[in-house]
Amino acid sequence: MITLAEKLAEVNYRIAQAARRSGRDRDEITLIGVTKTVGREAVAEAFREGLRDFGENRVPDAEAKFNPLPYPENAARLHLIGHLQTNKAKRAVALADLVHSVDSVRLAQVLSRHAAELGKTLPVLLEVNVAGEESKHGLSPAEVPGVLAEVIGLPNLEWRGLMTVAPYFEDPAHTRPVFAALRELLERHHPGLPAWRDLSMGMTNDFEIAIEEGATLVRVGRAIFS
Repeated sequence: MITLAEKLAEVNYRIAQAARRSGRDRDEITLIGVTKTVGREAVAEAFREGLRDFGENRVPDAEAKFNPLPYPENAARLHLIGHLQTNKAKRAVALADLVHSVDSVRLAQVLSRHAAELGKTLPVLLEVNVAGEESKHGLSPAEVPGVLAEVIGLPNLEWRGLMTVAPYFEDPAHTRPVFAALRELLERHHPGLPAWRDLSMGMTNDFEIAIEEGATLVRVGRAIFS
């Protein structure tokens, strides 16, 4: 039986190796443990083993596991990585350290308003459906510059970059063009903001390829918690 500590150590080793292969510093890459299939006890165990960034898809699940936090306050960071409805935006702002899945001008406006009400600056990413899958949320690459122009000046939001979910392939090498396209999109539509540098891409099946293509945030669930 492989322990959670051993799984976490293996994922961290693979991240370090992928960073080395691509000539990058390991510290440029944040591992986000995706906890949608586990409860508070597993979250607390992962925290004890050194994991500090956790990702949840749904606001109610995040509230159940992270409010109150099962570890010392402000010692870990919560990432909301799933599709976010505007009617959950206020609760999301109250909980999240980073929202990865902003996919419309309307959602950005609502997040901005609630962040202002709470006196908070909320870090956010634009979600891009690079592969154009009908089952996935996100802007098309062609929509990114127009949406950025509308949202970049909204108060109480800190725009940090882009996020995508790649299609699943048995051979993860097939995801490389998707990740490369997101990196090129980030570079091409750079709005001149100091924090505009993050690429949230790569999951259990393909995070090493994502790192080789520039990921700064990788979202790994099964390899740690299954």
